[in-house]
Amino acid sequence: MRGTKMAMSNYVDEGMNRASEPKGQSSAHIRQQDARNISVDSQPQGETDKTELSEKWQKVRKVLRARLGEEVFSSWFNAAEIELFDGEKLTLSVPVKFLKSWIQSHYVEDVLASSSKEFPGVETVEVTVREPGNAAKQRNDAVAAEQPNTGELTHGHQGSNPINSVMRDAPMFSGSRSATRAGGFEGSPLDSRYTFDAFVIGTANRMAHAGATQVAETLFSENKGFNPLYIHSAVGLGKTHLLQAIAWEVRRRMPHAQILYLTAERFRYEFVDALQSKDALSFKDRFRSIDLLLIDDLEFLHGQQTEQEFDHIINALLDGGKQIVVASARAPNQVDKLNDRMRSRLQRGLVTEIAAPDYELRCKILERRAQEKRHIDPSFEISRDVLELLAERLTENGRELEGAAIRLHAQWQYMRTPITQELAETVIRDLVQGAEPRRVRIEDIIKIVSRHFGVSKPDILSQRRHRSVVWPRQIGMYLAKQLTARSLPEIGRRFGNRDHTTVLHAIRKIEGALEGNQRLRDEIDDLKKLLNT
Repeated sequence: MRGTKMAMSNYVDEGMNRASEPKGQSSAHIRQQDARNISVDSQPQGETDKTELSEKWQKVRKVLRARLGEEVFSSWFNAAEIELFDGEKLTLSVPVKFLKSWIQSHYVEDVLASSSKEFPGVETVEVTVREPGNAAKQRNDAVAAEQPNTGELTHGHQGSNPINSVMRDAPMFSGSRSATRAGGFEGSPLDSRYTFDAFVIGTANRMAHAGATQVAETLFSENKGFNPLYIHSAVGLGKTHLLQAIAWEVRRRMPHAQILYLTAERFRYEFVDALQSKDALSFKDRFRSIDLLLIDDLEFLHGQQTEQEFDHIINALLDGGKQIVVASARAPNQVDKLNDRMRSRLQRGLVTEIAAPDYELRCKILERRAQEKRHIDPSFEISRDVLELLAERLTENGRELEGAAIRLHAQWQYMRTPITQELAETVIRDLVQGAEPRRVRIEDIIKIVSRHFGVSKPDILSQRRHRSVVWPRQIGMYLAKQLTARSLPEIGRRFGNRDHTTVLHAIRKIEGALEGNQRLRDEIDDLKKLLNT
């Protein structure tokens, strides 16, 4: 709006100096008339009414969300607003300098591509930092209307910066620009959906969940649960969810706690900014009052000076009894950026891995996501057969499971027809890695397991109870439950007419053995790959 007012002011001032100014009218009168009667034709070419700009920007936001994904969009564009379009340059505004720099360095091309339809002729994108004021409330209202089920942690008063993740009502950690200028941190965005209540627990993530909840419960205890807590996993398995859940839970239990959640890239950016401002000592001092530091995506920490500063800060916080939680795609001994001392300190607490979700956990995740959709739309239904099909096909991570639930709900809203297995397969086709997956048969499982363990098929189907036979048989039953849609009685029948309770015992036996046994997990994964090729 400020840009529009400036443009109008320039136009009026130019009108005052025109040689064709009518005689007998004061400059003030002309200025008033021009300001009242200004039309689209008399505006600078390409400049659009603010209301129309906002409507167009809302459409661009939807395209951006689809292009970048929910997580990236929520992190960097929730707080972005349009200010001006002059026919060639699209001007956006954000509440803080960090957002401006990040969008300009990472997402300008995406904004350009997403804006080309609504803003024909756009060639450049400029991002500015807006002044705090009523625009913040309007922005938050717009975001709340667009995303009723998501939100950012704020200090509980209107006008707060919605990307602020430092959760204490202290001037040092205020989300306002004045507090940032005073030297406080702006944390990375927190998603209000990422709580312990929303986390689905299974064999693959039980230890990580237990460690995270204990940290949240014992932050100010003399005997902290695990310090540091180090969680590692592949992409999309829930490590970021657990880090943010710790932050939300501590905030709920202990509102006075000073908590900072940072991605490694954000940490690096803040440090480099401090170096450029010749403010490195102040940067380090600002960590002293933090009670809980959560660092995400540690593997992206790079730069010798940044790594050294990170080392000093982590050591100082641990020596001071402050809680540290770190998440990474790799275990500490596999992160090249860590020196031996830091690697040793991070391994001193609890190091736990989140494995890929097994079939049971995938079913539970899908059931939870379907429940969430039914809370919004009570008429939405997904049959058990469809859920089991999705759990069988989508084996990589929780994000693709959530994406499948979102797609099926959107399909339901559009078609209002039952979600069949055939429809589900069509909707998730691009989520399934590689070629169209083959259906795994129990006969295939028995064959592969027999060959892998050097046990004959008749032995697996027999009543022999020697460990050399029982163990491969139990693994076969476990794989049959994970990779097929067969019921427990049907699996038991295929494995030598056994009772369903025997199958259930076998599944639980393998699930228990998988906890903390990386070698067995690798072996199971190898068998799955053989069965899916």
